[in-house]
Amino acid sequence: MAIAILLAFVIGYGLIAFEHPLKIDKAATALITGIICWLLLVYGLDQMPAFWATVPGEHIKPDPDFISHALFEHLGSISEILFFLLGAMAIVELVDAHDGFRVITDRITTENRIKLLWIISWISFFLSAVLDNMTTAIIMCAMLRRMIRDKNDLWWMGGFVIIAANAGGAWSPIGDVTTIMLWIGGQVTSWNIIHSTFLASLASLGIPLLLASYFLRKRKPGSEDLLMDEFGTIARTTPFEQKLLFVLGCLSLLSVPVFKTVTHLPPYMGVLLSLGILWIVTEIMHRNKEVDHKRGLTVSYILKQIDTTSILFFLGILLAVGALETSGHLQLLAEALNHHVGNIYAVNSMIGLLSAIVDNVPLVAASMGMYDLSFYPPDHDFWELLAYCAGTGGSILIIGSAAGVASMGILKIDFLWYLKRISIYALIGYFSGIAVYYLQHHLF
Repeated sequence: MAIAILLAFVIGYGLIAFEHPLKIDKAATALITGIICWLLLVYGLDQMPAFWATVPGEHIKPDPDFISHALFEHLGSISEILFFLLGAMAIVELVDAHDGFRVITDRITTENRIKLLWIISWISFFLSAVLDNMTTAIIMCAMLRRMIRDKNDLWWMGGFVIIAANAGGAWSPIGDVTTIMLWIGGQVTSWNIIHSTFLASLASLGIPLLLASYFLRKRKPGSEDLLMDEFGTIARTTPFEQKLLFVLGCLSLLSVPVFKTVTHLPPYMGVLLSLGILWIVTEIMHRNKEVDHKRGLTVSYILKQIDTTSILFFLGILLAVGALETSGHLQLLAEALNHHVGNIYAVNSMIGLLSAIVDNVPLVAASMGMYDLSFYPPDHDFWELLAYCAGTGGSILIIGSAAGVASMGILKIDFLWYLKRISIYALIGYFSGIAVYYLQHHLF
């Protein structure tokens, strides 16, 4: 039965990858995959490997309520991500509906694809260190959608937003959920993780940008003009309303890390609070306007336009990964890497590659559970490299990170298109960062 769960996950993953050729929505496939993995876990509970044993070599069947408790726990952590995604997407869409991004996009006038790629990528890199990679991807993709006319150019920019957001989140203690886990757990400290992984993260974006710039010079443009002639249709908001929503939207998202630090509540609580405040502000702002004029500018309308299929897709994927974690597959995998590989560079490199396929959170959690701080003390190379690898490895496949899933939902980037055109850049950047980390810590 353990093999059946793995097989179901692999088949489901394959169907997701070939969504467009098969013409089957990835959200439906992800949901079915997630549920089937849990069904196989329920009916094969007594056949799980020695992971269930409390004494080495002894096979003990878990309590019948174990699955219910495990599913409840996973749904709790999944819900945190989904509500955060829902709230952040709603805030960004609300700013977009008010043409708030004109504050930035009107100042980006370059028609040079390479120059624009560099501008967008570095903005995403540093923004994700302050916010987080998923929120940054949502903001940048919403802006790109209103700026670029050609789909191929749009997907190129979106692909590098994913690489940049994950790279930027890896060197900041609040930029990625796995780095936050290591920071809160005491494995890394704030200044040290910045000092130790910044150059590696810089290389993981800089090298792909240099390579892409070289090859894009030879590529025939997808259209005569890169940017749209106009920013959407006739504006229904005043310049004051555009600037106000842009400032409030940015402050709302920037305040989430502060809210978390001060209150110790999950980030989604801060996002939902910000959404509620913006809801009241927009209701007051448009209360005296005609119904037809304010339609599309209210939160109630925005929530109806949110891409719920992307959220359901994310739910299905995380359910499937949760089943793998509950069945013990990820724990056994981490232990196998430790025993058969041993070298911290090889172990962390493989964890990063695996994070492109399964969620990096359980992989990092398993690693944290395997080694206590007496084995690898705080700020040890193992923890720093784990933060980098788990944070940037997800860029190799578009569904390997929250930033990738969010970008796929907003820009409708095809899985196979990303695999053919962006994954190689992410992979080269990933190993370039590891090499830079090694040189920084062992040769200088």
